[in-house]
Order: sequence, then C-alpha cells, then structure tokens
Amino acid sequence: MQARIKALTKQYYQQIVDIRRHIHQHPELSFEEEQTSLFIQEQLKQLDIPFKTGFVKTGIIGYLKGQNPEKRTIALRADMDALPIAEENELEFTSRNEGVMHACGHDAHTAALLGAAMVLNELKAEWEGTILLIFQPAEEVFPGGAKLMMEQGCFEGYEPEIILGQHVLPDMPTGHVGFKSGMYMASGDEVYITIKGKGGHAAMPHALTDNVLIASHIIVALQQVVSRIVPAQIPTVLSFGKVIANGATNIIPETVEIAGTLRTMDEEWRSIIKNKIRDVAGGIAQSMGAHCEIDIKDGYPMVRNDEEITEQAIAFSKDFLGNEATNLMDIRMTAEDFGYYSQRYPCTFYRFGVAQNKGETGSLHTPQFNLNEESLETAAGLMAYMAFRFMAKD
Repeated sequence: MQARIKALTKQYYQQIVDIRRHIHQHPELSFEEEQTSLFIQEQLKQLDIPFKTGFVKTGIIGYLKGQNPEKRTIALRADMDALPIAEENELEFTSRNEGVMHACGHDAHTAALLGAAMVLNELKAEWEGTILLIFQPAEEVFPGGAKLMMEQGCFEGYEPEIILGQHVLPDMPTGHVGFKSGMYMASGDEVYITIKGKGGHAAMPHALTDNVLIASHIIVALQQVVSRIVPAQIPTVLSFGKVIANGATNIIPETVEIAGTLRTMDEEWRSIIKNKIRDVAGGIAQSMGAHCEIDIKDGYPMVRNDEEITEQAIAFSKDFLGNEATNLMDIRMTAEDFGYYSQRYPCTFYRFGVAQNKGETGSLHTPQFNLNEESLETAAGLMAYMAFRFMAKD
C-alpha cells in the first residue's frame, strides 16, 4: 500500500501545489477566511466529499466515508488563516493582499490535507469508517478556532477516536518528518500588569511612588516564580517583552504597564503559576505604596501527544518514509491551539520539513518565509498513509 499511496500522491502532486499557490496568493487573516473557505468547499465538491460549514463562520468539516462508515471515526486537521505580515518574496504567486501573508505555512497545511483527501478518496473501498477533514480558521489569534469550533459542535454525531495534525518546520530537510511523544508544545498565556501610584518630579522621589522602580522590582522578582517555585522538571518560561513608562528624564509617570507571556508544559502548575504572579506583583506594589492591576488572559493549553497513537504514527512513518527520514523531536515552548484537541482526544501533532534545497527558507512569521513545495508530497502522502493504516480493514 505504501507504493500505491506514493503513486497516487505523485499523480495529484501538481494539483496540490496549485492549491497551495492559490491559497498563498490570496491570504486572509484570522476570522476573515471567507474566500479561502469557499475555495476549499469547491475542492471538496469536486471530490464529491460532503461537508458542513459555518463553524466560526468559515470553518469546515468534511466527511470522507469508507466502507462501514459507522465503524470508527478519526480526524485530520489543517488550519487556514494567514498573518498580518507584508511578504517580501518575489514569486509568481506572491500575496496579492497587501500586508497579509501565509508566513506560518497554513497554506501548505490546507493543501496537504486536500491532497490526502484526494488519495484516501481513491482508496475508500479499502478502508473502514469515517475520516473527518477539519479545515480550521483562526489558529493565530486567541481564543483560537479549535476551541470555538468544538464549542459550536463541529464533531456532533462524529466523535473522533484520534486526531492527527501537522505543521511545517523550516529547519528540517524536505522529505523528513518529526514526532514527539507526550508533552510537546507549551501552553501560552498573556500577562498584563499595570502599576498605578503617585507620579511627579523625578528630583523628589521621596514624595512619590516610583512606579518605574516598582515595575523593575516586579519583573526581577517574577523570574523567581520560574526558578524557585516551579519544579525543575516542568519546562516553564515567563518573559516580558513590553514595558511602557511614559514619563521623561525628570518625570516619574503615574502609570507603568508591563506585558509578557507565560509558557509551561503542565496544566496544574499553569494555574499555580498564575496565582503566584498575582501574589508577587501585588505584594511588591503594595509594599512600595502603589496599586497593581493584573490581567492574565488564558491562551492555548499545552499540546500533549498521546503516547500510544504517536508510537503507532512513528512506526507508520518509518514504513512510508524510512527510518532516516523519521525523526524524534524535543519539546517546543511555542504554543498551538491544537492543544485544545489534545486535551480532549488522543492526538498526535507532528512536523514536516520544508527547507529549501538551495537558498534561504526563511523563518516562520517572517516576510521571507518560503517553503520548498516538494515538501507537499511528503505532507500529503504521509497523512494519507497514516490515516489509511489507522482505518485499514485488517
């Protein structure tokens, strides 16, 4: 079956590339993927695959049915939103939407899922069950399309036993893939702290609350939440990237704003850390005569790959691509709304390499990102093969 799926993927390869190029040329931001959704719906109609749409306005669930469609259900997921980045690549299919770009590879994710659907559709007499095709909006913006689609009942009547998802990786060679069993990607929360006190002339700090100094103490002290409170075996990052103290050389402002991100790999400690942040920041501000407002916006939960499903997926990948092209990966402190699926269902979320054979691929979320399109053959073929193996009659 490996040879047959590889042959079918090659047969559809140019069509998959054309789909990716069309989506890349017409990127749309999170919650605005209207034309992208209509394009995907047209592709599904051509494949005679039924679907429902309207989840979070643009989200789609396709229903690819094999023999005995009630026997079991799995799901394959792709996200389809772009980023507010002006593309700098000079391509035949460079973004036509000014200031919007598929700089995170979601165009490739969508094209690969459609390609996998083409292959599996050809083979539906040889596998059993129903494969849900998730075309998800708004991965890039809180609260995330995954959470909202599930809240709107996208799996109603078809609870998946397994969900598979994949993501591009610029620093991995094209043709290779990577898996990580267990904890894989971090949760991602946004931390906003506002210090309010008495501002005034910087030459008379004794008559004021030095809100800049207070903010500095809070930033330094909060690093101890990670280094001295969280167990060392739980990967955790607390970083502050924004401080606004709009005073002057001789003016201490009445308000100082701090903004940062909290990342961790443990949901229980995630809650504990947030309470510690409130205690530490509030206590320091109060002890120095100021008031502190703390707003922690819950982001995506961590991505945990089911150990059994991931080990099966690794074995299938070795069958399809070979041992050398199947890599084991380390954890990543970046976040993904696929975490919502992994908190509820057995999942595996893996990477496929997109590095250019020659020249620069560019990093994710940059204007120069440009994947090697040969990677689409790997992405579509492997997803189709793994889904087939999970659903095979034998």
